[in-house]
Amino acid sequence: MIKRTFNTMAAVGLMVGLGACTTLTDLSEGPYPAEFSQITPQNRALREVPAPARRITVSVYDFPDLTGQYKEPANVQSLSRAVSQGGAPMLIKALQDAGERRWFTVLDRSNLESLIRERQIVTEMRRIYRGEQNVNPDALAPLDHSGIILQGGIIGYDSNTMTGGYGARYLGVGGDRKWKLDIVTVSLRAVSTNTGEVLASVVVRKPIASISDRGSIFRYVALDELLEAEAGVAANEPKQLAVEQAIEKAVMALIAEGAELGIWDFAHPASGSVFISNYRAQKYRGNPPGTAQPVVLPQTANAARTVKTRPARRETPRRVTQKVIERRLPPAPQPAEPAPPPPPAAETGETVG
Repeated sequence: MIKRTFNTMAAVGLMVGLGACTTLTDLSEGPYPAEFSQITPQNRALREVPAPARRITVSVYDFPDLTGQYKEPANVQSLSRAVSQGGAPMLIKALQDAGERRWFTVLDRSNLESLIRERQIVTEMRRIYRGEQNVNPDALAPLDHSGIILQGGIIGYDSNTMTGGYGARYLGVGGDRKWKLDIVTVSLRAVSTNTGEVLASVVVRKPIASISDRGSIFRYVALDELLEAEAGVAANEPKQLAVEQAIEKAVMALIAEGAELGIWDFAHPASGSVFISNYRAQKYRGNPPGTAQPVVLPQTANAARTVKTRPARRETPRRVTQKVIERRLPPAPQPAEPAPPPPPAAETGETVG
């Protein structure tokens, strides 16, 4: 009887311990409140990148999902994508977070059609209601342009790359753990606007973990009394968060590659050198090949340099006054003085002195 009671208490203790792993709030108190996106360790590392010598203007057109993967169907076919389709907003946010907005001035070209249409509305309204054939630059300034375009995308998603688990059971009481790993891969490259040369390119892979814990009891506590209970909890790393962290890591890698290739510079060379050394240690796992030095620079020089477009200076017509007209007219010709009359002719026998 004592042994039976001990086994029962152990079983109940196991179930309570498994139940304590859950952190769900009582839904009767209302839905979960909205929260700001938490700063992950990867995002904090991106914000702590050493400052640049000057901000670089870059353009982002798109960062598409190139995997073609759909979610794994559980019971029926699913047409939902395996990864997020919002790559461009994630990339723009990561570029702004780099060095706490010190690294990049980002030009959003992902919705360029809407931007051009809005500018056309401004142009048309001022033409109709103000009679402006050429819009005043003070009302609609020229669009900024960049010397570097950032391109890339989500190029891979592999599910169940690793699976495993373990468990134990004794006298009908036991538990087990199962886990699996997926991998998402992103690519990011900097392209020169002037020449189209690919200045730098990086690839980053991010594992996505899923873990499931389960415990169960199945045993007879008496001849005609059966105890059966089961509890479990599963934790799946959000795929959107994994893609976001992979993009942030790619931005950090691109900053290091660009500084190493002379595309941009750090404000403090010492801290920049440490950052590049840490990047190379991760990239080559502490064993860089002999061909990695010296670094081969891109052919495009000063790729990050841009020249601002200035509106043409228009001369304001001045009011023409009578004095201005008189100054512009040539001087009137003066009348010639009359010639003096000729002397009278001498008569015969008269001497003219």
